[in-house]
Amino acid sequence: MLITETEKIHEYYQALIERNESFVGIFFVGVKTTSVFCIATCRARKPKLKNVEFYTSFKEALDNGYRPCKICKPTENANEAPKEVETAIQLVKENPKEKITDDQLRERNISPEKVRRWFNKNYRMTFQAYQRMYRINNAFLELKKGKNATHTAFDTGYESLSGFGYTYKKLIGKSPQKSIDKTIILIHRFTTPLGPMFVCATDKGICLLEFIDKEMLETAFKELQRLLNANIIIGENEHIQQAKKELKAYFEGSLTNFNVQIEMPGTDFQKETWKALQTIQYGQTVSYQEQAQKINNPKAVRAVAKANSCNRISIIIPCHRVIGKKGKLTGYNGGVERKRWLLAHEEKHVNSL
Repeated sequence: MLITETEKIHEYYQALIERNESFVGIFFVGVKTTSVFCIATCRARKPKLKNVEFYTSFKEALDNGYRPCKICKPTENANEAPKEVETAIQLVKENPKEKITDDQLRERNISPEKVRRWFNKNYRMTFQAYQRMYRINNAFLELKKGKNATHTAFDTGYESLSGFGYTYKKLIGKSPQKSIDKTIILIHRFTTPLGPMFVCATDKGICLLEFIDKEMLETAFKELQRLLNANIIIGENEHIQQAKKELKAYFEGSLTNFNVQIEMPGTDFQKETWKALQTIQYGQTVSYQEQAQKINNPKAVRAVAKANSCNRISIIIPCHRVIGKKGKLTGYNGGVERKRWLLAHEEKHVNSL
């Protein structure tokens, strides 16, 4: 939302001048003279008040034609976990079989309230729910290796087998004894130059990669769980780690082809359409008509466009490389300005690789 209240504009401008950290993520300032947008702590020379406008989200700044500042990197730094939250997350990873309490956080000068607020905003769940998922994922892996359910329950900090069994079944979908062959979907959040994304993966590969502000994202999660007959829980595996590494290289301009394994549940037509997307070369674009011709179905232009909109793996399956007639940018779940950025990014680097 564009900020129009005079009092609020002056408050935000003063925060920009003072580089007030408490306003990071609260507003994004677009500079009319440079067409870039920044966060409150940007070290760049400060613009005059008459040359700025304030937005409540970076996506709105993007949609209004501003590009991310290369100095403060607003789409990354405004959405990274604060140092306190990073420390709390690290505690969970280092102690996957223990419950991290509020007292343990306070002993390390971490505000439990701040951690909770961040998780509710960025993961749409509580810190305790995040921990439960992480511990249950760890238990799931141990059970698959043949460990006894009772030992696993007490090793992961549960005081009773029934409590462990209830939580396990709620998150995994089956009891510990019946879940050895169960598929689960792991989900992880990370930041990119175009904003934070969720990446999901099974043992077979990446099955979802979306910006967290995508419309109907929760519906996409439910559909994915239905198609794979699996539940989504917090965690990482080798596919997620590889995807993050390759995406980092992609955004740096040093990678043009992704090698991470993917899993694409869908109809036969959707799968055929998505495979055609993967044949579009880095730095190139095709029309929906040309994509329909690629699958030997030139009359299926609308069906192709609809299948593209159902693609759950952004960037890696490059639906951003499909454009409308006469080069018009249309139909991208991440937003038209992100599509424009991705195409410009590839055009910039295609001849230098």
